[in-house]
Amino acid sequence: MRKNGLKLGVGPMALSALALVAGCGKTGTADETPAKVEAPKAEYGSWGVDTTQGDPATRPGDDFARYANGKWLDTFEIPADLPGFVSFTKLRLDAEADVKAIIEELAAKKSAPGSLEQKVGGFFKTFMDVEKLDALGAAPLKPHLDRIYGIQSKDDLMRAYAEYNVHGVAPVGVGILPDPADTTRYIAFVGQSGLGLPDRDYYLKREDKFVQYRAAYKDFIAKMLTLAGIADGAAKADAILALETKVAEVHWSQEDSRDIQKIYNPMNLDQLQALAPEFNWALIMDELKLSAAPTILVAQTTAIDKEAEIFAAADMNLLKDWLAFHFIRTHAQYLASSFDKANFEFYGKTLRGVPEQRERWKRGVNEIDASLGEAVGKIYVDRHFPPQNKSAMDALVKNLVAAFEERLKANDWMDEATRAQALAKLATFEPRIGYTTKWTDYSSLEIGDDLLQNSVNLADFLWRDQVSRLGGPVDRERWDYPPQTVNASYNPLMNQITFPAGILQPPFFDLAADPAVNYGAIGAVIGHEIGHGFDDQGRRFDEKGRIRDWWSPASNDAFQKKADALGAQYDGYKPLPDASISGKLTMGENIGDLGGIQMAYAAYHRYLDECCGGEAPVIDGLTGDQRFFLSWAQVWRGKYREDEQRQRLETDPHSPPYYRINGVVRNVDAWYDAFGVTAEDDLYLPPEQRVRIW
Repeated sequence: MRKNGLKLGVGPMALSALALVAGCGKTGTADETPAKVEAPKAEYGSWGVDTTQGDPATRPGDDFARYANGKWLDTFEIPADLPGFVSFTKLRLDAEADVKAIIEELAAKKSAPGSLEQKVGGFFKTFMDVEKLDALGAAPLKPHLDRIYGIQSKDDLMRAYAEYNVHGVAPVGVGILPDPADTTRYIAFVGQSGLGLPDRDYYLKREDKFVQYRAAYKDFIAKMLTLAGIADGAAKADAILALETKVAEVHWSQEDSRDIQKIYNPMNLDQLQALAPEFNWALIMDELKLSAAPTILVAQTTAIDKEAEIFAAADMNLLKDWLAFHFIRTHAQYLASSFDKANFEFYGKTLRGVPEQRERWKRGVNEIDASLGEAVGKIYVDRHFPPQNKSAMDALVKNLVAAFEERLKANDWMDEATRAQALAKLATFEPRIGYTTKWTDYSSLEIGDDLLQNSVNLADFLWRDQVSRLGGPVDRERWDYPPQTVNASYNPLMNQITFPAGILQPPFFDLAADPAVNYGAIGAVIGHEIGHGFDDQGRRFDEKGRIRDWWSPASNDAFQKKADALGAQYDGYKPLPDASISGKLTMGENIGDLGGIQMAYAAYHRYLDECCGGEAPVIDGLTGDQRFFLSWAQVWRGKYREDEQRQRLETDPHSPPYYRINGVVRNVDAWYDAFGVTAEDDLYLPPEQRVRIW
């Protein structure tokens, strides 16, 4: 990524150094001879937004996404190896290249056995040695298949469920997390699992597209079994698909699975055993080293109950085939090209519409990021995250929090008791910017010359790392992803918002850009993450991250009425002719988007009040408010292939990019004023229909 030499000022806000770009800076006196310094140039356009990618023939009030991005939407072609392209994608590709350079340097070194350099370089080398993998064929699978087909008893089966849970292969998923009732300690959790297709609806919907997906999945199962040397692949594929269809029938929907009030079901081991007696939970937990867990949070209770019945009633040989297939398919990328290609043909081409598989080095970098990311993260930070980026982000976050505090105090639908609780929660928000202060210790990880075994070792290492936390206090310094990650998050259990270094790049964040651009981009993302603490699920947690109802009945009803109105808007959007957005599934993200842009807009005007007497200059004929909203639209510029879009509509709690633009701005009064939107425009909503939550 690019480094930038702009140093921030020390005024009331660190971002005051950017005032010069906005035309609000202090001018020199007549006797000063200013040094000629080349001003940093924004990466997008001359001030942070590439206005050449819009469609000036479209009225902003008719289709703001098209007005801002129309040329790009018409002309940009999604790369053949990707399912879609959004602003995040561009940054991920940049980070991918940056990390590749680091990995190749480490791999080229003559490193001591067991050193971090040897582990990173060694894993990457074994991943890239396709010639060796092809020569080995299915041989690396033998010890694992022998283990699975050697199962003789129900207790053997329980041990296998526990062992392969670590590798993402089990009828139910088991892990640990902070206790929602006491976030200073860790507990175990159990959730529904057992499917190879993205979601229950892929098994149950009768539309032609889903019938085609199921037929292709059955062929894929048969092919993977046959490649592994397992006889009667076609017949076994029929049985595996039938088993998973039964499981899908009892699975909870995506909407119900994100409802904290439904999935918060704390139990002890005896209660879990009574819920699903067909599984030997004591044995499973003992094998997973979770016997000491003080509480087990059981998510989709009825699904887990019924799944246990389904798997208990299934033939033992079928369960062995099911375990074998899922172990093979989840490790296909660590095997010969025939496995890897078959896996891509189904999960990449069929389910997501991607024409070409990504180059192997790119996938290798992603493997490192997923499992050894912090091993290269320190170097990435040194090279691609200058200290001034963190200083500027600290100031932005501080201003966003202050703006939201003002909005909470002025909120007209929340009573005083609930408002006091909301302000207390906001006051304890913990921002984390750039990178962790506590790096993962990889010293116990072993990486050798067997790629499949290396992947198993990594999964076992990450599981041991999880289990090691049990019994100790919750570590608030741990991060869930490395600094090169292009994302941001809110953790309701920790009341933390996290912005890794990878996302703090243009178009989200650019020290050389006009302040309106940074507020409309990363500012709105900051607001989005803060807003998650007060969305339909985040609001169920208090200032300490505990699940607690701190809402009065009147404030709760007022919130729900507004949320329902927003959900109804999104229910009416159809990204595909035969598929709509689920306002319920996307509720939290939509509230985050709407609240985020409103917080960021308020924070931008606080900034203008402090730096510039409340006025922003006109640049290229655009006001500060117009530049703010265009920045929002640029950040959410994107498109997906049809199959990928369909999958996201079924499983993704985020609305498609087009609707993250249009669906949001039409609810913001300032957008109407900025672009002169009237009742004659297609996006117009009467003021009484505009949703205002935060």
